[in-house]
Amino acid sequence: MSYFLGLDISTTGSKALLMDATGVVAGVAASPHTLQTPQPLWSEQDPREWWQAASACIRRMLADSGVSGADIAAVGLTGQMHGLVLLDAQGEVLRPAILWNDQRTQAQCDEIHRRIGRERFIQITGNVALTGFTAPKILWVKENEADLYARAARVLLPKDYVRYRLTGVCAMDKADGAGTVLLDLRARDWSDEVLTALEIPRAWMPPLYEGPEITSVLTPEAAAATGLLAGTPVMAGGGDQAAQAVGVGAVEPGVVALTVGTSGVVFATTPTALIEPQGRLHAFCHAVPGLWHFMGVMLSAAGSLQWYRDTLAPQMGFTELLEEATPIPAGSEGLQFLPYLTGERTPHPDPLARGAWVGLTLRHTRGHLTRALLEGVSFGLKDSFTLIQEAGLGEIRQVRASGGGTKGALWRQILASVLETELVTVNTTEGAAYGAALLAAVGAGHWSDVPTACATAIRITGSTDPDPAQVEAYARAYPLYRELYPTLRATFAAM
Repeated sequence: MSYFLGLDISTTGSKALLMDATGVVAGVAASPHTLQTPQPLWSEQDPREWWQAASACIRRMLADSGVSGADIAAVGLTGQMHGLVLLDAQGEVLRPAILWNDQRTQAQCDEIHRRIGRERFIQITGNVALTGFTAPKILWVKENEADLYARAARVLLPKDYVRYRLTGVCAMDKADGAGTVLLDLRARDWSDEVLTALEIPRAWMPPLYEGPEITSVLTPEAAAATGLLAGTPVMAGGGDQAAQAVGVGAVEPGVVALTVGTSGVVFATTPTALIEPQGRLHAFCHAVPGLWHFMGVMLSAAGSLQWYRDTLAPQMGFTELLEEATPIPAGSEGLQFLPYLTGERTPHPDPLARGAWVGLTLRHTRGHLTRALLEGVSFGLKDSFTLIQEAGLGEIRQVRASGGGTKGALWRQILASVLETELVTVNTTEGAAYGAALLAAVGAGHWSDVPTACATAIRITGSTDPDPAQVEAYARAYPLYRELYPTLRATFAAM
């Protein structure tokens, strides 16, 4: 039997996932990464540690599963997006990678908008320049580490450095490439206009491939390090969010992936390169050839519930907390919660935004507080859905939910009623690594295309429909929620 390997280079660790020819997960192994914060707002990792962790977890996964490296038909890659890896002409790492959550580059973001024009930049790349993205990190190195910048010869993203160590080839997929904000979104290729304006040599940027395309094959050296077979093809793969969408089957317009983890991500496949005019949504290429996607990001989704439990009810389990909230009527009898505990990204890119309960009375109990929190996070996610529909996506037929926040029936029901659409769960739980394995299988010819692979391997395991009475209550409460941030923005900034 042939197997397919999905390799996920995340912030916290590397994960190797083995999938058999029927789509069943046959083995998983992980190795942790360390994180460095040498100055306030900085977040860095050593790319060489990713390679050590990746090769270690591949060897462990093969040993634990009893599968030979010769039985692996193809490798797919995914990982954390936006991180800057700079190599010199000999392929050596020049400095620690500057990660997606690094916040040092606001001045460079402003400079990008000044050079190109904010509106023009949005129209080319589909996004505003944000501190998390790759392009402002390159400018920061130029302005602050000129000696290193002068030695630079290649720009890679985290998973693509591991690809380089596996194959000796520099390459990047178009989904992850779009997250550099150096891509012409409609052309699915590097933007000469942006590169020229930012004085970044095009020669630094690697060739771009669609997610299932073969980029290169394993070298003998990498085979010795991992236990895989030299000559094994390595597919382009995708950034973690695009691969996560493949892993749950959100690979066609109208099917949205909703991840309710510490943060919340709304991922909507689009048939063309749709752009939200103000750049309030991320617009990137999909890992599925010929498709694009919108993405809205909420910084504190299930993280809000985690903070609430840990801070105000540490003696209680989550199940017990949610049981108290279940009999509370939809709308929490006038109580609202703003989930901006760590600032916000979509639709309010405001690091100074803060959390709040608004509307407290003597009647409200802990159950009300809990339910209001669940509803507030759901309203915050609805903000992304609203922007996606206003930007031209059209009908949302189904939402495929994953992440710890969707495990409880109460929150699933609230989400379905707030979003006014069917909410389903699927049989896959390994997310991005599983999506990378599916992309590898498609590239190897095991399935004809990504939608066919997803239809074969992914099954719906549960469904929650909107409750008509709740829909009516939330239709009254949501406009009040939307008024709160504009009303309190100046107060948050003053605080």
